[in-house]
Amino acid sequence: MTTLAAIKPLIRTSHRRPRLRWLLRACSLIGALLLWQWLTSADITFGLRFDRLPTPVEVADQLTTLLHDPVYYQDIAQSLVRILTGFALAAVLGIGAGIAVARSWLLADLLQPLFEVVRPIPAIALVPVAILIFPQNEQGIVFITCTAAFFPILVSTRHAVRALPEVWEDAVRTMGGGRWRVLFTVVLPGALPGVFGGLSVGMGVSWICVISAEMISGDFGVGYRTWHAYTIVDYPAVLVGMITIGVLGWATAGAVELLGRRVTRWLPKQLKEQR
Repeated sequence: MTTLAAIKPLIRTSHRRPRLRWLLRACSLIGALLLWQWLTSADITFGLRFDRLPTPVEVADQLTTLLHDPVYYQDIAQSLVRILTGFALAAVLGIGAGIAVARSWLLADLLQPLFEVVRPIPAIALVPVAILIFPQNEQGIVFITCTAAFFPILVSTRHAVRALPEVWEDAVRTMGGGRWRVLFTVVLPGALPGVFGGLSVGMGVSWICVISAEMISGDFGVGYRTWHAYTIVDYPAVLVGMITIGVLGWATAGAVELLGRRVTRWLPKQLKEQR
């Protein structure tokens, strides 16, 4: 109880102290590393067999080796090109389709049933289709990545547009504003918070699918290299690949969220803190 009482004031004031928040995040990562080191070095086999996992020290040694290998950076660059290309296409198509089905009952009746039928299909299940219809593996991987990100962006945009108060649009129309004026001064700015929520989710889903696609049909990339390390029983390299994927996903999702905060500066401060 004494420890909990001492921590509570720290938690209550942490949201007002950025340095303290970063310290808490660093402690979280360090604590996970220490737990990992203890479980693997002590060969813990209680229920789970941690004795088979490499220690953080072994993974760090493997990472040091790979950092001097140009192939490691080529794989990262290849995965980033795939993820950014697929995500950019999904953002354009998802935002456009979301606004269209939210604003037009005709397009909603024509397109939404198709979207709802295709949406539950896992993007990775489309790998055989991508192999059949695209002449190159690279195009198929980008297609899978785009499909994975498209639906979260579509759904978030559609809900954000439909949630806008009608009085906003009425106010613009009473001042002589036309359809395009309403779109660019009411719909897009008003829906931005919800759109960026979908973009953030879409980025995470994109990484899951691009890595899976690289494992199945890729020739380069972090996913392909991680799977290759598994096939040759190089488990430290497998974990290096997993950590690399995590860091890249964290960085790209953070970039999307940072951009979202920058373009929605007009939001009240309380809503920004919630986001």
